[in-house]
Amino acid sequence: MRDVYHEMLDELTDELVEMSRLVGSMMQRASVALLEADRVVAEAVIADDEAVDAVNNEIDHRTAEILALQQPVASDLRMVIVAMRLGATLERMGDLAQHIAKTARMRYPDNAVPEELRPQFTQMAAVANRMAARMGEVIASKDVEQARQLENEDDQMDALHRQVLDHLLAHPEGAVNETVDITLLNRYYERFADHAVSVARRIIYLVIGERTDA
Repeated sequence: MRDVYHEMLDELTDELVEMSRLVGSMMQRASVALLEADRVVAEAVIADDEAVDAVNNEIDHRTAEILALQQPVASDLRMVIVAMRLGATLERMGDLAQHIAKTARMRYPDNAVPEELRPQFTQMAAVANRMAARMGEVIASKDVEQARQLENEDDQMDALHRQVLDHLLAHPEGAVNETVDITLLNRYYERFADHAVSVARRIIYLVIGERTDA
């Protein structure tokens, strides 16, 4: 029975890693759809949100089953609780990627990002991709030092987010639709990075048993 129990916990980690990879793929392709005004890619990203939701539902089912049948304690209980919260966070990250893809689809065949802001959004996409990849590694390895490195990546995203806001404030004469698009897209990338940091902090809590906001 203990072997079955630990297999269930291992499968829970595997599902979280799979979910993080799905979310990372969605964000990477959503950025391609946005920056290249690619409607086909945008549609694929939007459709993939169902796969993320399905994995999240499976995580919910598995955690409920472990709690009911195994009554975990100590670090095992932390693992189950963290898994539930990670599933919800990853699901929100998938939603953010979907929102970016929907914006690209809505503005097709035009590009939602004006030429003067393409460098910032190209960098934001790169940072989001790196954070998503590191996040998956952190979930799989439970490496505390790697988890803490995600904070540095988030600082880069925050700086880019500020640059975009400064541009909007300096050019209030811009078209309303374009301003709304850029404001929302800027927020989607910033929130994606914040959620990746949240994942990292929960992994740190899982390993050391202490919450951290640093």
